[in-house]
Amino acid sequence: MHVRRNLQALRVAVPYIRAYKNRVFVVKLGGQLCQPGRTLDNLVDQLGLLYQLGIKLIVVHGGATQANALSARLGLTPSLVAGRRITDAATLEVVKMAFAGTVNTDLLAAFRRVEVPAIGLCGVDAGLVSAKRRPPTRMTDPSGGEQEIDFGHVGDVVRINAEVIHRLLNDALIPVLCPLAADDQGNILNVNADTVAAHIAVATGAAKYFLVTNVDGVMRAGDDPSTLISQLELQQLDELIESGVVSGGMLPKLAACVHALEGGVPRVHIVNGQTPDTLLGEVFTNEGCGTLLVESSPAVDQGSDVGGPVT
Repeated sequence: MHVRRNLQALRVAVPYIRAYKNRVFVVKLGGQLCQPGRTLDNLVDQLGLLYQLGIKLIVVHGGATQANALSARLGLTPSLVAGRRITDAATLEVVKMAFAGTVNTDLLAAFRRVEVPAIGLCGVDAGLVSAKRRPPTRMTDPSGGEQEIDFGHVGDVVRINAEVIHRLLNDALIPVLCPLAADDQGNILNVNADTVAAHIAVATGAAKYFLVTNVDGVMRAGDDPSTLISQLELQQLDELIESGVVSGGMLPKLAACVHALEGGVPRVHIVNGQTPDTLLGEVFTNEGCGTLLVESSPAVDQGSDVGGPVT
């Protein structure tokens, strides 16, 4: 009986394997998921399987958990506004150590365990991610008032050197990228990882962009999983942001989703990496496991990449 079920699951997966072979998937991993242990091992096992099936993977990771822990050890108090880290000179040194050091190396070691050839990078390498320092920005505080925020050594993406990435992909390597970038004068900048991943997805013509986080997806009521929204169109996504249904760290994630969709990425997925096999379930089943975001849903035929329901 188990053999029959496994064979049936394989038959269901075959059209998706055929559709996505040699296509690019950009997978952004939250820093909390990148700590060595069972969760990271499960994620890397799934990514290793996708790689073996011929999917070209680009992994972008955050590192807020590790940066916060290192800040605490150094006696620094992290400061965040709307989910984005204010990066003064001391904090820049922390994120350099945490992102390009601890998190990136831990990820590469996890890929080494499953014998998948991953290569560690940051946006500074070969001008992969060029950015400019963000000017002071007026933002609304929780009380409804406005204040001007200087984010410090924080950058906004100017351009992506996609040629570097394609060279690595053509050599059957998985780029594992941390979100440090530089401007044209060589000043290092901290860039939001969701934003970097979205820009890379657009620049490389990715078929899918995955935001792998520690929540099930977009929910209408806080963290209540019973209010999970399984599918969103771009217009609905804009309405959720404007209405304040989502806030905090989810805001930069949804802004990145909007950028990816408007830039031509056909499918964006937000999934919970703490749940086993969510990536595989999202790629190879119609039901999915999180929130699927699309620009719009065609009136006839749900418009998936393999001719069936949206996945």
